[in-house]
Amino acid sequence: VQLQASGGGLVQAGGSLRLSCVASGRTTFRDYTMAWFRQAPGKEREFVAAIFRSGGNTYYTDSVKGRFISSRDTAKNMLYLQMNRLEPEDTAVYYCAADRSIILSSLRYGSQYDYWGQGTLVTVSS
Repeated sequence: VQLQASGGGLVQAGGSLRLSCVASGRTTFRDYTMAWFRQAPGKEREFVAAIFRSGGNTYYTDSVKGRFISSRDTAKNMLYLQMNRLEPEDTAVYYCAADRSIILSSLRYGSQYDYWGQGTLVTVSS
């Protein structure tokens, strides 16, 4: 599975951006749990959101709940992250990730994902 994220850019606080991640490869996309992580300058990578493969339930880290929405289009092999009411603290490189066998309790751990995109930079100015 190859992943490619896009859609980052510079936005003012309070604005919105939509990130996209396209998955390719000889696989069944719907069988994979898809996730977003981010890494701010000088900080560790952190979990943002995930859509679990079974049932498609979505999970978010507390700091983005109510502001970010993650969705997927299995027919197009696409993963999206709609980011609203952006804050300067959201500034980071955002990565999409995928895994076929990850369990629910491990969604927040980047080390459990086998496949990663290259990242897209989101900068939120105050």
